[in-house]
Amino acid sequence: MVKRKKERFFYSSEPPIDKPFNWGLMTRLFEYMSPYRKSLLPKAVIAMLLTTGIRLVVPIFIGVLTFDHAIKNKNTPLLIELITSIAVMYIVSWVANTYRIRWMNELGQLVICDIRQHLFKHIQQLSHRFFDQRSAGSILVRVINDVNSLQDLFTNGVINVLMDLILLVGIIVLMFVYSPPLALAIMVVVPLMFVISTSIRRRIRRSWQVVRARQAKINSHLNESIQGIRVTQSYTQEQENMNFFDGINNDNLLSWKQATRLNAMFRPFVDVSNAIGTVILIWYGSHLIQQGSLEMGVFVSFAFYLGMFWEPISRLGQVYNQLLVGMASSERIFEFLDERPNVAEITNPVEPDDVRGKVVFKEVEFSYDGKRKALNGIDLNIKAGETVAFVGHTGSGKSTIANLICRFYDATSGSVEIDDIPIKHLKLESLRQQVSIVLQDTFIFSGTIMENIRFGRPGASDEEVQRAAEAVGANLFINKLKDGYHTEVEERGNVLSVGERQLLSFARALLANPRILILDEATASIDTVTEVNIQKALKTLLAGRTAIIVAHRLSTIREADSIIVLDHGNIIEQGSHEELMELEKEYYRLVLSQFKRLEVG
Repeated sequence: MVKRKKERFFYSSEPPIDKPFNWGLMTRLFEYMSPYRKSLLPKAVIAMLLTTGIRLVVPIFIGVLTFDHAIKNKNTPLLIELITSIAVMYIVSWVANTYRIRWMNELGQLVICDIRQHLFKHIQQLSHRFFDQRSAGSILVRVINDVNSLQDLFTNGVINVLMDLILLVGIIVLMFVYSPPLALAIMVVVPLMFVISTSIRRRIRRSWQVVRARQAKINSHLNESIQGIRVTQSYTQEQENMNFFDGINNDNLLSWKQATRLNAMFRPFVDVSNAIGTVILIWYGSHLIQQGSLEMGVFVSFAFYLGMFWEPISRLGQVYNQLLVGMASSERIFEFLDERPNVAEITNPVEPDDVRGKVVFKEVEFSYDGKRKALNGIDLNIKAGETVAFVGHTGSGKSTIANLICRFYDATSGSVEIDDIPIKHLKLESLRQQVSIVLQDTFIFSGTIMENIRFGRPGASDEEVQRAAEAVGANLFINKLKDGYHTEVEERGNVLSVGERQLLSFARALLANPRILILDEATASIDTVTEVNIQKALKTLLAGRTAIIVAHRLSTIREADSIIVLDHGNIIEQGSHEELMELEKEYYRLVLSQFKRLEVG
């Protein structure tokens, strides 16, 4: 068996985004906190300030006041007062800290919810070309993993940065107030720590970007493996699939190890610096006490402050790591949010009150990749209420015409018009409310049959849903189900047959009551008996509507008002079934070849 190479598997890899760290992007991220700046944020800040203030004051009470005043002067009442005051301050700090954590967790969850909702809403509005270029797995990573990775940043990071900065500045100021020489001696190690820590920041940020990219690969492969499990098993490629997954899973593990190893380097630097600072404090502080230029109480306060000094520095290093993780995730999130639809509305789009359904193509050209043309100067004039069928070999441009009418893509050149209005001037929502499309590979959502049909018009009543199902003959199988219209269908409707899923999609489209109905190979998966029933229903349902039928089975389009034969993006024949059969050209050959295949079958 020929082994497949990793890089040639089902998807293309997504490289990490390589941009310099910029606070502008983080500021943009923190703007999601603005709706809560008058509610949760002020309360959390007040609780943080109270906790931080107490932490700064307690060493003075313990050292300067207790040792140099109460103990030194043997003042027992003062000592009791000081002990009581310290105990009260610790209780107040504990209560304030509890509420700070609660409020920040609530704030963080609300912000994460808003970011995910904004991202999902934006993705829903992007054009089909965006989804053509990305796997479902990579999109899931952005919406789930990348957003989740911001949780620590918003629940702990933001308020901790402010708390630690205030604590750090307060400690430095108080140490210089009580003993500038001892404070300067201790500060000697700070520049060394700063130089060492900054040297690995770029490597840390890059390592987290690699982690996100590897996670995208895993999600992409997992999504495609689940959806393509039948193909995998039918070709006995389970082992190959598992080998490939093992490879990308191990790559992900290695990237995590690299990122966490770099993160873990911060704490040892802090511990070493703390040890050096402690040695300096004991050695130089003892010297100053012996000289009589430093009181014992101030020395004790310095010991407390030194223990507190490296704590905010360590946490700030961790917060910076959180910022690096958040930066890697926010770059990927904002890459999606900065994506603009290829199909966009003009400033003041037209919202027609009544759509008749006339469709006109004027010298329309289109290319999916900018190189090979899918349509070459197509001219069409489809009258309102007319049924037009498009036939041709695979790749002839049939589905492309349907995509342009729905405005899933915009024509590369030329103009598509509906009711003599350029489609680019129409409001997208209004356009798509008037155009329904039924695909060969229909999508059934998890939920009930009633909910799936009602997807075409959410406000429809149960009776309207049932009438739509009856019109296409779907009620025949629905009524046989145990729970009827309230039967739960699994994801993608796997409990239903292909034909049953197709009937539901017909009912869904017809419930929407569009002026233009597009059937894109919609009957290709339906058996002959079901097809006959649908044809009967369509005669009534398509009356007064513009119907565009993209057909592979030519037996379904005999009664179309006009049949258009396409070849490599060009119209080569046009007319009724009888007219085209008389010409004995391409359409005639397509009908004969299909008829022969049926005979052989």
